[in-house]
Amino acid sequence: MFTSPFYQFAAAQAAGTIFILSTISTSSIEEVAEAAPDGIKWFQLYIYIDRNVTLNLIRRAERAGFKALVLTIDAPFFGDRRADVRNKFALPSHLRFANFEGDLSQRINTAKTGSGLNEYVNALFDASLSWDDVKWLKRTTTLPIILKGILTAEDARLAVESGVDGIIVSNHGARQIDGVPATIEVLPEISKAVGDQVEVYMDGGVTQGIDVLKALALGAKMVFFGRPMLWGLAYGGEKGASEILELMRREIDLAFALTGCASLKDITRDMVIHASYYSRL
Repeated sequence: MFTSPFYQFAAAQAAGTIFILSTISTSSIEEVAEAAPDGIKWFQLYIYIDRNVTLNLIRRAERAGFKALVLTIDAPFFGDRRADVRNKFALPSHLRFANFEGDLSQRINTAKTGSGLNEYVNALFDASLSWDDVKWLKRTTTLPIILKGILTAEDARLAVESGVDGIIVSNHGARQIDGVPATIEVLPEISKAVGDQVEVYMDGGVTQGIDVLKALALGAKMVFFGRPMLWGLAYGGEKGASEILELMRREIDLAFALTGCASLKDITRDMVIHASYYSRL
């Protein structure tokens, strides 16, 4: 979220993968679009109390060629991130939320105590989100809408009823509430609940190629990851990010080969067995 997306976006474009830009990125919608105009761009969206702020973001994403909106529904306000509070989390002085001007851009750095990010989110994000807001968003744009933050079969079915185009099984990096289930654990029931009505994607805990194969076997159509890209960026900028993507590609190819899968259609659910199965042996 806080690193320059230019490096990772260039790497994603070169690899032919999708890049999702955060609402609170430190580089703007327009800057990212200009940096890699031919890449596949999705825009991650939070809904602000002031709906005009949200509408402005949507229109800018549309004009900049973004292909979908990813509405995050599991963070209308942030959980108790004690490390952030203890460390008085804020942006470095040379960075800002580049999609905004004035208070919306700098407010994270004005907190007197605790986490500046928590104060920003709790003051400006709409904590009263409901399924009606998803329907409002559908009426607002012609872009496909992907809901990020689904963790139960019930919510997955409600998402389908609301008319979205896809869902991302996600627990927000397990940073919202202690004890939240791993996404790979709930993926099977969710993919079973929605069937072919919408595409199901997954993120969370994906650090190697075999994780991707497992998610595909359990019903995901696509798998997203973020932390490995940050590791690559920290190590070597665009080159490091590209190396992470290439490493992931090699590991996926190896996982396919060692499980006898020549293509996606060869992957079956019985290739993945839950750990509880072995506890009964």
